[in-house]
Amino acid sequence: MPVPILKQGTYLIASVQSALTDADTERLQDDLMNQVSKYRAQGIIVDVTAIDVMDSFAARSLRTIAHMTQLRGAETVIVGLQPEVAFAMVQLGLTFEDMHTALDLEEGLAWLNRKASDRRHHRDGRDSGR
Repeated sequence: MPVPILKQGTYLIASVQSALTDADTERLQDDLMNQVSKYRAQGIIVDVTAIDVMDSFAARSLRTIAHMTQLRGAETVIVGLQPEVAFAMVQLGLTFEDMHTALDLEEGLAWLNRKASDRRHHRDGRDSGR
């Protein structure tokens, strides 16, 4: 089942509705990469609120999405990780320590907005010093 991806300004929001098969996960990676390029997205939110189990393949795939999109200039934040899922992931040694997570969609959007503001501020400060 494909994951719906919504465009909100310069952000893409992928809302995972149910547990994903490996093929669904790979399709999500491809769809996000295509849409990052198509819309020149600066941020991506992957909402996993509906997921109550996450296997190692899905966790690795989310990390891959974050790394791939970062190489394309877009920050990724994973939102809505359920407490039970987080606990099980830690027990299995599956962590998102090198990527950003947020409690919910609102917090994820706020984080992306701060990152975008920091980038603009850094870029403007650097440009004005020439």
